[in-house]
Amino acid sequence: MTVPGNGERPESGTPLLEVRDLVVHHGQLRALDAVSLRVFPGEVYAIIGANGAGKSTLLRTIAGLHHPTTGSILFDGKDVTGLRPERRATQGIVMVPEGRRLFESLSVEENLKVGATYARQGPWTIERVYEMFGWMRERRNQPTAQLSGGEQQTVAIGRALVANPRVLLLDELSLGLAPVVVQRIYGMLPQILATGLTVLLVEQDVSQALRVASHIQCLLEGQTTLEGRPADVTADQVEAAYFGLAGAAAARRPGEGSEG
Repeated sequence: MTVPGNGERPESGTPLLEVRDLVVHHGQLRALDAVSLRVFPGEVYAIIGANGAGKSTLLRTIAGLHHPTTGSILFDGKDVTGLRPERRATQGIVMVPEGRRLFESLSVEENLKVGATYARQGPWTIERVYEMFGWMRERRNQPTAQLSGGEQQTVAIGRALVANPRVLLLDELSLGLAPVVVQRIYGMLPQILATGLTVLLVEQDVSQALRVASHIQCLLEGQTTLEGRPADVTADQVEAAYFGLAGAAAARRPGEGSEG
């Protein structure tokens, strides 16, 4: 599946989301070390890396669930570093967390209503979600604990969409799901993007990230080891950046004096 506009990136203009030199600690552990990124409107920006690389910490910090030690987060040109998570949601930063985090005793529709609590004005309503995910309407009164993993992930996406985000943060969509289910979920991205959304996703599945992203950034032990357009990076560069092999430093800026 190829997302429309894959590989394209604005050469100028103001990024919708910008992270500047973010440092985050978990106790004495430095989980993120001076990480920066710029996400432009309409992009699918993918953060890749192995377990423990800091990917989820980055998304949770952008969403306001972790507080950075230093650094800043700008949204639409405004500093939101000090805003609470619900304030960020009302401005348009909404996350689908790792592991779905649904209220399993609540029904599908009740979970969607939770997502609408801090909703902005926009095209997404519960009815619109039902139209997009056809199976949901008939099972809207079913507790989400009775759903399959793929169905729960879809409800989690729908819960985020009804908040009418401008930037949708997707944390490990494929985690614990069968490959066919992963393909089905990623197949929804073009419809989601068509409503004007920008997507920042975290993904361990590198091949999946390369297929859907317009820009990728690899983290290793909390530091950026590679960034660029998928078309501009080689498989060897991605492997070096992902696993910390020799040559990762050269791979960080593809095409700038790298010897591969």
